[in-house]
Amino acid sequence: MAQLRTGARHVGAAPQPIVNDFALTVATANGTGSQTSNLVLLRTLFNMGVPVTGKNLFPSNIQGMPTWYTIRLSKDGYIARREGKEILVCMNPATAVTDMAEMEAGGIVVHDAIIRPAAIKEGIAYHSLPVKELIKPFNVPTALRTYVGNMAYVGAIAWLVELPLVEIEKALSSQLPGKEKAVQLNLGVIRAAYEHCQTHYEYTCPYRVAAMTGHNEGRILIDGNMAAALGGVFGGVNLVSWYPITPSSSLAEALAATLPQYRLDPDTGRPTFAVVQAEDEIAAIGMAIGAGWAGARGMTATSGPGISLMSEFIGLAYFAEIPVVIWDIQRMGPSTGLPTRTSQGDVLSAYTLGHGDTHHVVLFPGSPKECFEFGHEAFDLAEKFQIPVFVLSDLDLGMNLWISDPLEYPAKKLDRGKILSSHEVDALASAWGRYKDVDGDGIGYRTVPGTPSRWAGYFTRGTGHDENSRYSEDPEIWEKNLERIRRKFNTARDAVPGPVIDTMPGARVGLISMGSNDPAVQEARDRLQAEGFVTDYLRIRALPVNGQVRKFIADHEMTIVIENNADGQLHGILSLETDSCPPRLVSASRCNGLPLTARWIASEVVGFVSR
Repeated sequence: MAQLRTGARHVGAAPQPIVNDFALTVATANGTGSQTSNLVLLRTLFNMGVPVTGKNLFPSNIQGMPTWYTIRLSKDGYIARREGKEILVCMNPATAVTDMAEMEAGGIVVHDAIIRPAAIKEGIAYHSLPVKELIKPFNVPTALRTYVGNMAYVGAIAWLVELPLVEIEKALSSQLPGKEKAVQLNLGVIRAAYEHCQTHYEYTCPYRVAAMTGHNEGRILIDGNMAAALGGVFGGVNLVSWYPITPSSSLAEALAATLPQYRLDPDTGRPTFAVVQAEDEIAAIGMAIGAGWAGARGMTATSGPGISLMSEFIGLAYFAEIPVVIWDIQRMGPSTGLPTRTSQGDVLSAYTLGHGDTHHVVLFPGSPKECFEFGHEAFDLAEKFQIPVFVLSDLDLGMNLWISDPLEYPAKKLDRGKILSSHEVDALASAWGRYKDVDGDGIGYRTVPGTPSRWAGYFTRGTGHDENSRYSEDPEIWEKNLERIRRKFNTARDAVPGPVIDTMPGARVGLISMGSNDPAVQEARDRLQAEGFVTDYLRIRALPVNGQVRKFIADHEMTIVIENNADGQLHGILSLETDSCPPRLVSASRCNGLPLTARWIASEVVGFVSR
């Protein structure tokens, strides 16, 4: 097999400028308002047509701890995180020494004048910004000086990489809509910093930004949590019950902000929904399940610790067969772990949550657009199969802005599943049983409270019951009921979103991954192909898997399962469900709180093949 060169990239003085292909990191302190400045830079680049991504590395406290925001530009359209940076903006004295020490030759450091480099490294260009002096002429209120002062590095970056100030102004106006006075104040500081650099420094920066076409046209910037919220809105959600937990809170907050815009009764003006902040996660899932039992569409949003607390209630919904949707925006565990770091560590727990023999449908969106699509499709699956449905996103996808294709209004009508009308129940009369399988798919017919028929009522049981919902401890009846539920689960294998498969002629190695890993896997495959090593790729979008996954594994000499957790949880599930063992199916997993990178993935692939 061909070998891939995976050494670090060293940037030196170049005779030709490096255009739209570098990364810059802004190092600040949490709570200082730097996010506005960072997003102005990100939106400016996006509006200029440059493929760009922003990754926010922030602490789990409210204010004062270090935070880093990395913007990657890639003329080739790569949006995964990558190692290293060519430009550093250093505004936090607490991390300045470490941040500057990480810079390699050819790099550029922009720093607040109050920060003095501990050592001047050869090959690094240093640009000092007297932030306090730059904002002094603008008479900024004391409480806002730190926030407005961050705009100084926007001006410095604009000068360094030749960002047109007119584009900066457009992005600033978009970031601060309807706040013209604030826009002009911040723009004034940006211009002052731009002119300071122009006056005091010789222009030697090898990195440039130039407007381009072919990538961003017709696309949007959106984070996964907002896209998921919109998916829920257009998927007919009636009740959102939640308890705050990072990184899922912004999903529920987006629903609370968006639902009133679309879901008011046209005649009365009253809301056709409810958003409830519960006292804890147990109450939140109980409310959502109650909504599903009542015939409404209920959902909750949480993260790993919340999922743990919801376990018993979700087991009830599984066995009593009540539809509910649970969004799990994954973060780093175990325990409280690293609340503001990303991970895919809840795959196994979500798939089997509950005591006894339980398995759940789990969806893995890989982009904001899929967050939107799964946001409404999850309700259809929950009602069609009368089950809890998990949607597993993560912090990287949920809380960072991604370039996305536009969100499209759902083409299909809502699928309410097997709900009987009063006329249908009357026609069946005593022949109807809530948990009776009459179609061979394992799914019974249900009624909702208030159905005007004397035959519509039944006991909803989490204890042993027969097909008519009567209490039973009979072993044969118990086994028959579990077999029916298992049959329903197997029916779901071909109803959940299928995998996305990309094959190449001559590939002997297959890659399997999921969720937000997708951009890094795609880039890694390009890196490998450039070295003469071709791979096939299957992106799993849901559990349980179907025969396509089994066939993909069987068709390759080796299949590598790539995931962002320590234990290779998806690999373990696939090993059980496809009866695949090493060396045919192997695990490449990593768990350091950061999104996976193409360089790491490519190195892992080469390492496995070379062994």
